[in-house]
Amino acid sequence: MGDLEQTLRKWWSRLTSWLHSPERSEQTAEATRKAKAALHDVRESDVARKAEGAIRDLRDELRDGETGRKAKAAIRDLRDSDAGQKAKATLRDLRNELRDGEATRKAKAAIRDLRGDDAEK
Repeated sequence: MGDLEQTLRKWWSRLTSWLHSPERSEQTAEATRKAKAALHDVRESDVARKAEGAIRDLRDELRDGETGRKAKAAIRDLRDSDAGQKAKATLRDLRNELRDGEATRKAKAAIRDLRGDDAEK
C-alpha cells in the first residue's frame, strides 16, 4: 500500500501544481477569450438573426393570428361555461376559507399567543 499511496500523492502533487501554474491560467484565459468571441459571432450571425425573427414571428402569430384568436376564444368559452363558473366559484370559496376560515383564525390566534399579543383577541 505504501507504493500506491506514494504514487497517488505524486500524481496529486503534479495535478495541483499544474492547476495552479501560470501556463494553466494563460490557457484558461485564452480559452475564455475564444469562447466569448465564438458566442459573440453566434449572436451576430445571420442564422441567429433569422432564428430571432422566426421566434418573433411565431410570438406575433400566437398573439395576433388565427391560432391566437382561437386560443383566446376557447379560454373565453371555458370561462363562460358552467364548468368554468363552478371552478371560479370554488376558487373564490377556497380563497375566502383560507383568508377568513376557522383554520386561519386558529392559526392567527396561535401566532398571537406565541408573540404574547393579548390586544388583538
